[in-house]
Amino acid sequence: MRILLTNDDGIHAEGLAALERIARTLSDDVWVVAPETDQSGLAHSLSLSEPLRMHKVSDKHFALRGTPTDCVIMAIRQVLDKKPDIILSGVNSGSNVADDVTYSGTIAGAIEGTLQGVRSFALSQAYVYENGARIVPWEVAEAHAPALLGKLMNVDLPDGTFLNLNFPNCRPDEVAGTEVTAQGNLAFNVQVEERADGRGFPYYWLRFGERSGIFRPGTDIQALKQNRISVTPLKLDLTDYSAQDRVARALGME
Repeated sequence: MRILLTNDDGIHAEGLAALERIARTLSDDVWVVAPETDQSGLAHSLSLSEPLRMHKVSDKHFALRGTPTDCVIMAIRQVLDKKPDIILSGVNSGSNVADDVTYSGTIAGAIEGTLQGVRSFALSQAYVYENGARIVPWEVAEAHAPALLGKLMNVDLPDGTFLNLNFPNCRPDEVAGTEVTAQGNLAFNVQVEERADGRGFPYYWLRFGERSGIFRPGTDIQALKQNRISVTPLKLDLTDYSAQDRVARALGME
């Protein structure tokens, strides 16, 4: 089985090293094509106005000056001599749940893999801040992902569907189980911070403020809150079928 790995945190990210250790429990044919630098928050974006530059880091390891989407395309179209059997994107530093999936480069890697016809998974690890620093328990994903992926690799999924796996912020032995979930809802609280450069000209940083969520049973954010692994099937088809008739009536198309 050939496994392709990518991420959005960059080729040297701890989460990618953890993902490779996870992948090697499943196969010895593991390839890595990951961004040269951090591409967090770029979602499913392509580099169309700049050239893609790639260099070989080591055997079967390539760094690309591009997005996670670029990485998957380059891996399949340029690096590999045949399509991988599965694509793993992650392990992201921080959960990718609720509305955050629309911004996530980790999710984008799985989206592009699915568009390319490859069974794809996004993996993310929740963390906590302590004394101003991220404390990411990578050992949770490493302990639980291999068995979970082993069960999910061959599950019968509809075309255009991939799986979003989120691991809770706790010790591996504190994981309370696995739950198949729906996408939850988080209030988007982004703040614009204005600063000045050395010449007094303004520039701006976007940063997240305090966020609140609707912790409904059965959602990804509720599962993580209960120290459960969340497995959410996500699909590429964004059509709101329930609204089609209302839109048609508004246009006089009944």
